[in-house]
Amino acid sequence: MKKLVIVINGKGGVGKDTLCDFAGRHFKVRNVSAITPIKDVARQFGWNGEKDAKARKFLAGLKQVCVEYNDLPLRYLSEEYGQFLVGPEELLFVHIREGQEIDKFKRIVETPCITLLVSRTGRDELCLGNASDDEVRNYRYDYEYRNDKGLTEAETDFLLFLDEVVKKETGRE
Repeated sequence: MKKLVIVINGKGGVGKDTLCDFAGRHFKVRNVSAITPIKDVARQFGWNGEKDAKARKFLAGLKQVCVEYNDLPLRYLSEEYGQFLVGPEELLFVHIREGQEIDKFKRIVETPCITLLVSRTGRDELCLGNASDDEVRNYRYDYEYRNDKGLTEAETDFLLFLDEVVKKETGRE
């Protein structure tokens, strides 16, 4: 199978990581996030892993500072992408919130790369208090997956969806 990069996005709590876990049961997957190196920096300032509105705003602001200073998130993702290219994984899920950051990452990718928005009734309407979360719909995605099913149904449904996307994007039969 050809390798496929999937830039995945959606508001907090829509189930992006759960869907990536489902994919990992059926494909060889690498799952990375642009916020990972920012979380490492944030811990030095007292962040303890909270996912509340205040913490989300802090992480989004810190990420923006790091983007402007030395493009830390893109440098991190570039390294992860390089490891994906030489590794055994078939799919690389890359979590990026901001549209301009998605575009920057897509410019460095030389393999097939698509964007996927994950949405969920009741979460899409929430205002989380920071532009990174609140503006995820202000981007034109290649695909959208509506994650409104229970866990058991969602795994089957998402894998059917993902299999069709992979076939279309890589020519896999």
